[in-house]
Formats: sequence, structure tokens, C-alpha cells
Amino acid sequence: MSVPQTPHTFGASTTAAEVTDGVDLHGRRAVVTGASSGIGVETVRALAAAGADVTLAVRDTGAGAGVVARLEKELPPESGQLTVGRLDLADRSTVAEFVAAWQGPLHILVNNAGVMATPELTRTSDGREWQFGVNHLGHFALATGLRPALAAADGARVVSVSSIGHLFSPVVFDDLDYRFRPYDPWTSYGQSKTANALFAVGAAERWADDGITANALMPGNVADTSLARHMDMEQVAAFLASGELALPPGKTVEQGAATSVLLAASLTVEGVTGRYFEDCAEAKPVAERAGAVAGVAPYALDRENAARLWAVSKALVN
Repeated sequence: MSVPQTPHTFGASTTAAEVTDGVDLHGRRAVVTGASSGIGVETVRALAAAGADVTLAVRDTGAGAGVVARLEKELPPESGQLTVGRLDLADRSTVAEFVAAWQGPLHILVNNAGVMATPELTRTSDGREWQFGVNHLGHFALATGLRPALAAADGARVVSVSSIGHLFSPVVFDDLDYRFRPYDPWTSYGQSKTANALFAVGAAERWADDGITANALMPGNVADTSLARHMDMEQVAAFLASGELALPPGKTVEQGAATSVLLAASLTVEGVTGRYFEDCAEAKPVAERAGAVAGVAPYALDRENAARLWAVSKALVN
């Protein structure tokens, strides 16, 4: 990769294309989950425009093929190749199939897909609470399954898309699946997003000898995505009125993808691992969740929490 812009040029309004300006990813291979809509599409666009060959790992391969057809018309001819692979994070068999089908090194893995605040308690086919199962366990199985390919890349990067929503809840190890406490869509979402951040902490520690870095991020308040497709808007309004939820300033999808692309491709974060970013910079700790629009909770970066989650997750996906 050639040297990109300096760190101080990146911020909340930076776009993914600005992050990759001057970056050469030719010869590198990337996987982006949830790449058929929203910031996933823009992440693919930026990486491919910089020369990476990108696999769109999606549940709906028809939608993924549509994105590929559109991007191939819009991207310059020197862009990387785009392919589609089927991946349903709620179905462990498709994760295993995706991993088994992968051949050769993998330089960039962007765990971008997710669901948010599903109003009713739902479970995956293996009995896990839906948001924890999809947002965390599905990605955990994918990343650990692809570890040999990441190790073979000699300097791979894993990007875990978390959220400011992690402030809604730590990982509740005594009741991950809401079997003993009333289901709440926001604490469920928060737990899964905390898990996304803790995964990066755990992977950073365990995979450093393989040259793999792993970081988590908050993309921002991006309205034009399918993430909120399951949300009950009356619940959102009530939560906003309670003061428990505050929304950061809005971003475009191009801006929302910028921090993911920074962690995936920029030399400004070369060697950085186990951290949590927002607005293209490392986030500051926050102690009080109510009304917070930025920052990272200490429990989401705690190494003991990360080690415990890793052990629990490994047992659940094996």
C-alpha cells in the first residue's frame, strides 16, 4: 500500500473514498459481510476502487449480485474484482460452507452485517438470542474459521463494526439468551455490540503472532441503511423521550463507511490493534451512558471480559 493522507485530515465528515485516496490495495483480497446495502456497499466500493478484490458475503445473493452489477458500472476499470458469496450469520451451516469454500490468503475481513433492536424475542436455529447470535456469534464463527487464511496474508486486518449502542448493556454472561430476564430490544442490541468490541480485544491478543490486527468501531448515525428494518418506531420514540438514547449527528453512508475503511486499509493505523474507533479516530472512554453520543465504555475494552467472551463463544459455536 502507498502512503495515504495524514491522520489529522480524517474526521467525522470524512468519506470512505477520502480515506483510500492514495492507497493501493491491488493484490489484496477482502471479505465484507452485509455488503448488499448501506455502509456495506460503500465499504466495498472504497476497497475495490483502491484495487482490492472484494467478496460480498451476503444472505441474499440476488441482492448481492445486483450491487456487484451496479458497482462494476460505476467503478474505474483498474478497480479490483467483485464476487458474491452466500453467508447467513443466523445459520451456522452457511458460515461453515463459506469458510470451507475460501481458498488462499485473506487480507481484510470487515464484519459489517448486523440487526438492530428486533422488537420481539427471536432465536437462531441453534437457540441463541437473535441479535447476539447474528451480530456476534455468527461473526465469531466466521472470523475464527477464516483465521488460517488471515494468518496466510502476513498482515491481515479484521474490522468489527460495533456501535454507540454498546453503552446500553455490557455482555450479561449469566443470561446471554434472555432465558431468565425480560427481553428488551435495546439491552439485547447493546450486549451484541459490546461483544463486537470485545471480540476485537480478544482477537488482537490471540492473533498478534499471526500478524493479524483487529479493531472495532462505531460507524455513526447513518439513516440510509437497512439496519433499522426490524425496529418499532414507537419504541424508538419512547426511548428517545426517556433520555436513555441520544443520537449522534447524522452521517451519509459514504461518511458512515469511512471508519471501517480506515481500519481496513489506511497506513495511519498500521499495527494498531485491540482498539475502538469513531469518526476515524480512537474513541475516548465514557463512564455515563445516558445522553452519550460518543465514546467507549471501559467494559467493552476489558481484557478479562474479552477472555471470558472468547471462551463462551468458542464453546457455543463448536
